[in-house]
Amino acid sequence: MVRVGFLLFDGFSNMVLSCLLEPLRAVRDQAGIDIRWQVMTPDGGPVRSSSGLSVAPDDAAATDFELLVVVAGYGYRDHAGGAGPRRILALARQSRIVIGADSGPWLLAAAGLLRGRRATLHWSLLGEFAEAFPEVQADPAPYVMADRFWSCGGAAGALDLILAFIARRFGQANAFVASSMFLHDAGRGEAGPALPGLPRKGTARLRQAMNLMIGSIETPMPLPEIAARCGVSLSKLDRLFRAETGMAPGRYFQMLRLSQARELAASTGLGLREIALRCGYCDAASLSKAYRRAHGQPIRQSTGRTGECVHDPLVSLRA
Repeated sequence: MVRVGFLLFDGFSNMVLSCLLEPLRAVRDQAGIDIRWQVMTPDGGPVRSSSGLSVAPDDAAATDFELLVVVAGYGYRDHAGGAGPRRILALARQSRIVIGADSGPWLLAAAGLLRGRRATLHWSLLGEFAEAFPEVQADPAPYVMADRFWSCGGAAGALDLILAFIARRFGQANAFVASSMFLHDAGRGEAGPALPGLPRKGTARLRQAMNLMIGSIETPMPLPEIAARCGVSLSKLDRLFRAETGMAPGRYFQMLRLSQARELAASTGLGLREIALRCGYCDAASLSKAYRRAHGQPIRQSTGRTGECVHDPLVSLRA
């Protein structure tokens, strides 16, 4: 089990938090990895985001974390002068890796955790940060991984950093799965932006192959045909997928189909036979066997819903 703690301060950015949390959820859901997180606040009370949304902390508090994420936005100077740094210090002693996001690195520096290290934070604060903490090497990079204390600025840097953590902790293939499920809009059937934190060579051709897979989930297109439509040999397609995703094209295609099956099982009242047919499997037994082999448990169990579900007409490959 991997424990992740999110320490939120008043004024935190919802977007930064989402970019740090949603890829972890995608890995948990798509790869079946036991990742658990909890939300904490400096004083145990609710906090408000920069957009005014109120977030209450979880009741039960873990005693140690593999990853502690400190997310702060506006009000960082006031937070640095309050109880926040002491709370960060106490949690950091029980955490393997500590991430400061947005203005969170300011609070890490106020706690004395960044002394002699490189760090970054929101671009608008870099100059002020360098003056306030001359013992810290302010770096304009989108994210910095220095020993066990990592940092990032805005949402883009946060997404890159958490994908780097996923790649290091769970492998490049899972990082690619998280980024593609999080960023790719399957409904539009077009290539999205280059995936941050991942190799970009040949990405356009890889995206073309992915779009062909997404468009043929119900009647899976044979890999030789996908390769031909992309203008490459089957062996070249295999090398392309292995180099950029860490998995073979057949495995990636199966991951897409099983992800769609899980989505249908979680959000519709369809039976397994119908779900199997919609995801390119000849019957429910074939789907169940493939899902159990990939995830180690029955598909209904992985969704947490064993009964009938309300039909959702907007089923997609969303993460």
